[in-house]
Amino acid sequence: MKIYVDADACPVKDIIIAESRNAAIPVVLVTSFSHFSTAEQPSGVETIYVDSGADAADYRIMKLAAKGDIIVTQDYGLASLGLAKGCTVLHHTGYRYTNENIDQLLQSRYLSAMARKSGKRTKGPKPFTAEDKEKFRELFKRAILS
Repeated sequence: MKIYVDADACPVKDIIIAESRNAAIPVVLVTSFSHFSTAEQPSGVETIYVDSGADAADYRIMKLAAKGDIIVTQDYGLASLGLAKGCTVLHHTGYRYTNENIDQLLQSRYLSAMARKSGKRTKGPKPFTAEDKEKFRELFKRAILS
């Protein structure tokens, strides 16, 4: 098992790294070159840089991920692809994508995009809270133990 993180805007990388090290599970952070850093990662953590183009990180994650791996992303499209590949897919606010909820999430994303295209304003994501962070920690711990 490996853990792949769509890392450009992931606010829970610290939790993923800490809990994964405790369980001796390798982590792969996939991020764009625009977020390049010379900071050294702890052992067991690899950073892969990709072009800044749309979906470049998603494509790389899908190329690398295998059945049974864990993917952490807020991207519904990547979540859908990960589920189809047999991966466990988690959102940073502490919920798990499933075959039962992904269609509704993709439909919601599509309808919001159509509304924006027609000039309407849509709500953005809610602010990330400490409660979200703890919810993610508990979900992530359960996921790496199963």
